[in-house]
Amino acid sequence: MQYVIYGIASFFFLYGIILLAEGFYTTSAVKELHGEFKTTACGRCISGMFVFLTYVLGVAWLGVFGFSAVPVFMFYNIWSTCEVIKSLQINMTVPGDQICVDIRQYGIIPWNAVPGKACGPILENICNTNEFYMSYHLFIVACAGAGATVIALLIYMMATTYNYAVLKFKSREDCCTKF
Repeated sequence: MQYVIYGIASFFFLYGIILLAEGFYTTSAVKELHGEFKTTACGRCISGMFVFLTYVLGVAWLGVFGFSAVPVFMFYNIWSTCEVIKSLQINMTVPGDQICVDIRQYGIIPWNAVPGKACGPILENICNTNEFYMSYHLFIVACAGAGATVIALLIYMMATTYNYAVLKFKSREDCCTKF
């Protein structure tokens, strides 16, 4: 899994550099460099390809964002149950053995798993570990990072679509007489 993460990070680093170069060459920087507007069918094809590829990556990252929200929801529910157990030690309203977390309801482990439920002192031991809180924070960061990636891809997709439309319009012979 570690190598998969390294591969994805390397891919997106290179993809970002390629998108930066493509964005530079499809904006007014080319006009300033050459003195007049020039476009080729290959340039329009590459711009269209990046629109499609960014759309596909945006949909994929939307799925990553959705799947990374599930552990955040699960850990938030467990954390709130841990807070109830801590307040029981102060109030003593209900015995701690009656408060449980059933991990099977989240679909992580099968329904016929024997220890699928943590109650009382076992749940309290889980709540008092540093790993529980550290993983909770890491899942929040992963969800926020996936959300930021989705937003960035959507913004870039809008800009690339606009650039593609301008390239397509300016490549026509009668582009200046339409206004």
